[in-house]
Amino acid sequence: MEVLRRAIELGNSGADVVHMAVGEPDFPTPAPITIAGRDAVMDGATKYTDARGLAELRLAVANYYATDYGLDVDEDRIFITPGASGALLLTTALLMEPGDGIILSDPGYPCNRNFLTAFSGTAQMVPVGEKENYQLNGSLVRENWQETTRGVLLASPANPTGAVIDESILEEIASVVDAENGSLISDEIYHGLIYSDAEKVSALQVSPDAFVLNSFSKYFGMTGWRLGWLVAPASVAPYLEKMAQNLFICPSSISQYAALAAFTPAAREIMEVQREEFKNRRDFLLPALRDIGFDVPIEPEGAFYIYAGIPEGFPDSEPFTRWLLEEHHVAITPGTDFGSYLANRHVRFSYAQPIDRLQLGVERLQKAIHAG
Repeated sequence: MEVLRRAIELGNSGADVVHMAVGEPDFPTPAPITIAGRDAVMDGATKYTDARGLAELRLAVANYYATDYGLDVDEDRIFITPGASGALLLTTALLMEPGDGIILSDPGYPCNRNFLTAFSGTAQMVPVGEKENYQLNGSLVRENWQETTRGVLLASPANPTGAVIDESILEEIASVVDAENGSLISDEIYHGLIYSDAEKVSALQVSPDAFVLNSFSKYFGMTGWRLGWLVAPASVAPYLEKMAQNLFICPSSISQYAALAAFTPAAREIMEVQREEFKNRRDFLLPALRDIGFDVPIEPEGAFYIYAGIPEGFPDSEPFTRWLLEEHHVAITPGTDFGSYLANRHVRFSYAQPIDRLQLGVERLQKAIHAG
């Protein structure tokens, strides 16, 4: 956010900044969704809804799991939330007691560990790198499980690495968590943005009682609408409902009515075109960064990020990103946002920008790195 703030300041001063720092799709919300939201306002659908979310929307999410994953998920297990952040808030509030821990990967999305801290929990960060495909596995979870550990939080595709967990690895982790009577939490907000031929696999397919977080922000293009969902074990649904009533009252009614259109064939067709464009951007940016001298050992399979090692001879990530922004007007994110493990020597690139802007960013990076 500091990078973004400074990039905006430079832009307001007349600089042409290439934004490759923030993880927000540049595409507008698909028209069927915005039209549905507009119609909801005009029709007066602006009142409180059920704290769990509209029954129609929870059913639509359940149908999404049936069509996209072949899963039968009872809509009574689904909670519509204010963004995936709302889903994580409910989950951590339910599971955490002071001193409890959750195992997470390092690097990983920073807000996940901050939610745990907010409820007096501990983020038990486990270093992962190229050898582990930047993801946890069964052995790492087993080795790092402590007496205070309550569960594991996974993210696939992951921010900042774009790494995807194989189904076999997911099964290993679920087996360890079950053996320890813990909880498996799976952040699947980038699930619609996977570019490999492998089928997307939800944690619910290997662990039916997993807590699964998802969002209308990334694949569905509804970042500012602030809407997500949580699939939770049926046994805890009454407790989650009480918390939702107290913490949120309900999700935005307008956003929920808009999101009903997110599952229509017309909207899904637009999203699939956008997914293909994200893949094209990755396929342009990845080899370009490698040619410049950034170290990206594994091809990111999803999301819209590339986590890259800084070329030798250059400063650590925070001064490096400041230098690129101030001197070359390219905004990227320092690795220190995402953890501690080798973070000083890594940066994250977001390719959620049109390809002509990415090309301009690459040209500036080439000049910066080659000039030293």
